[in-house]
Amino acid sequence: MHDSIFCAMGKLDLGILAENKSMLHFKKGQVIFHQNTHPQGLYCVHSGKVVIHSHNDNGRNQILRLAKCGSILGYRALFTNERYHVSATAIEDSTVCYFPQSAYQEHIISNHSVAIEIIKLLSADLKTAELKAMSMVHKQVRERIAETLIVLRDFFGTEENNVTLNTILSRENIADIAGATTETTIRVLSDFQKAGIIELAGKSIGILNVKELLRIANLPE
Repeated sequence: MHDSIFCAMGKLDLGILAENKSMLHFKKGQVIFHQNTHPQGLYCVHSGKVVIHSHNDNGRNQILRLAKCGSILGYRALFTNERYHVSATAIEDSTVCYFPQSAYQEHIISNHSVAIEIIKLLSADLKTAELKAMSMVHKQVRERIAETLIVLRDFFGTEENNVTLNTILSRENIADIAGATTETTIRVLSDFQKAGIIELAGKSIGILNVKELLRIANLPE
């Protein structure tokens, strides 16, 4: 859970939440919660990495958001009392904290300061969704794939060499984030590698020329 939300809670509420917390372990590829099911509690990534994704009417998968240590999952459906409109899946072995309904209703929703922080999160999610929608409409697929690599670098960071992305995603995952086909994504990544912009080693991706990738993605430096 985001530190800002924890900081907004008193020690008593934090203690009660801790007593009701469960630690759930998910292997890579396991679904944490499914689209169109009813929420029963609140999830927070303790370790590992998760993608938030949805399937449209045509069965196409779209990755909408990334999650890492400290990220809250499923809170929108929880606080609006609706079914999940997305699914959450671990993209590496992950541990997730789970707070049951009884804990969040009494000690999260009723806390004014926490409510404000949750509103901020919802607003940030809306902004991210709007920017992604604009990118999908106005950018060509090559630009979107370049932007996806920048987003992955900014969100997950890099390994000690400051080049290799600190996450392993399949080409299909990258395609689902960029809104492209897997075949096109593979071809564009290969083109980037030939141009010396990135390096590919199995599923690992290293960004060699951030400035050029930003230029292709039409993003400011």
